[in-house]
Amino acid sequence: MRIIVYLLLALSVVWGSPVRAEGLIIIANPGVAVSRLSPDELAAIYLLKTTTWQGGGKIVAVNREASSSTRTVFSDAVLRQPYNALNDYWNQMHFKGKAPPLVQESDQAVLAFVQKVPGAIGYISASVAPQNVKVLAKVP
Repeated sequence: MRIIVYLLLALSVVWGSPVRAEGLIIIANPGVAVSRLSPDELAAIYLLKTTTWQGGGKIVAVNREASSSTRTVFSDAVLRQPYNALNDYWNQMHFKGKAPPLVQESDQAVLAFVQKVPGAIGYISASVAPQNVKVLAKVP
């Protein structure tokens, strides 16, 4: 039995993460006036350097939980920082009175949140159909 488990783990390393293979979709509430975001603009939103949308309105960013492979892909590709560095960053922001983005436990929860909350932005696996939201970018 151990051999099977080790083989499955080895194959997952060789094939890579399913999220990484499919990529991510950056989604926003349909009421957001922006139609596209660059990777740098997206990073600025998630690092709270940009807190309002062009044309007005508060940005409400939502993350996946820290243990999510989707969040790992997002952090690596967009924020370009490892988990420990982001943790330190959020500790510094806490002392400045700024809270990190909200957290949802699944792609479906992120999708539902973004659909309902004005100004919301999030990311989901490209394997999830983005219904009733605006697609702002794709992350390979």
